Amino acid sequence: MAFAFSVLSRAGSARRGRLTTDHGTVETPVFMPVGSLGAVKGVTATELEAAGASVMLSNLYHLALRPGIERLEALGGIHAFTGWSRPILTDSGGFQVFSLARLSEVDDDGVTFRNHIDGGEMRLTPESVVDYQRRIGVDIAMVLDECPPWPVARQAAEDSLVRTLAWAQRARASWSPGPTSLFGIVQGSVFPDLRERAVRELTAMDFPGYAIGGVSVGEPSEDRHRVVEWTADELPADKPRYLMGVGTPWDIVHAVMHGVDMFDCVLPSRNGRHGLLYTRQGALRLKNARFGDDPRPIEEGCTCPACATSSRAFLHHLLRTGELTGKVLATLHNLRFYLDFMQDLREAIASGSLADLAASIEAVYARGPAEEQGS
Repeated sequence: MAFAFSVLSRAGSARRGRLTTDHGTVETPVFMPVGSLGAVKGVTATELEAAGASVMLSNLYHLALRPGIERLEALGGIHAFTGWSRPILTDSGGFQVFSLARLSEVDDDGVTFRNHIDGGEMRLTPESVVDYQRRIGVDIAMVLDECPPWPVARQAAEDSLVRTLAWAQRARASWSPGPTSLFGIVQGSVFPDLRERAVRELTAMDFPGYAIGGVSVGEPSEDRHRVVEWTADELPADKPRYLMGVGTPWDIVHAVMHGVDMFDCVLPSRNGRHGLLYTRQGALRLKNARFGDDPRPIEEGCTCPACATSSRAFLHHLLRTGELTGKVLATLHNLRFYLDFMQDLREAIASGSLADLAASIEAVYARGPAEEQGS
């Protein structure tokens, strides 16, 4: 089954689409839960699918360190190894150039890491990351890119972009169509002309899909939204558009309304483990004392395992005492919220009611608590 993407309906710039891979079909807009090492923390593959996930995101840098590409390949690839039978997208390790800057050295040929586990050296090049992702059998692979920090001087951002575009050209040349599809990544920080250049040069390379990278790295939400507004609609209309590392419910709605199809973020799982739960009425900090005597579920009408079996008071107790079960139940609820929310967005695009849904999300999440921000 060849990789394919089609737009089924539109509401302004928003698109409802369908992405097809060898491991299944993905309805878009889609949220991809983050399982960097092959699993979302505390959640089995069966539970993840039951929550409504259709695609999982993992991270090549982390997988290359442990268990290692050779072992993954010998054990039948990432799907057999993890037990997740649906599509998998892997980030290339470009984000770790930003997040592990103190442990990495970038040159024009690639990146050398002193890994965060034992200090051993690992080298990634544009060609090797394509080869690694192909060998472990991912459905969607990302090119190696350099993710500049924020704030960044314009000249430094331009130098970084030139390197990223050269790497993208090398990655594209080393990739051939097959079960693994390769996406290009638009960088350029908060500079419109750099983003425009990235779109122009990457689309000329004719990737199967395109990502907007270099956001959610500390910049204000206004800058993040402007980058999406500049970039998304300039990308090819017949190919999927992926906003990396975003984000809050309002960030997602904003991006969907500007034509973005794919999202990932650690917020549902990370915030769940720390006691911040998402509902359609807003976020709840369940560790707060006022929930200690609250017999209601997290959210009325939710059918996730937490809401089906547990009260706010019980989850407050588990989270306050550090009981692992509380972290798992909170994660399962947040995943269900995000995945149901994406279904609501898809239905709203098809029915013409996206503006109403956007207004309701903006009202409760546009100025969310600090714990919601970032990825």
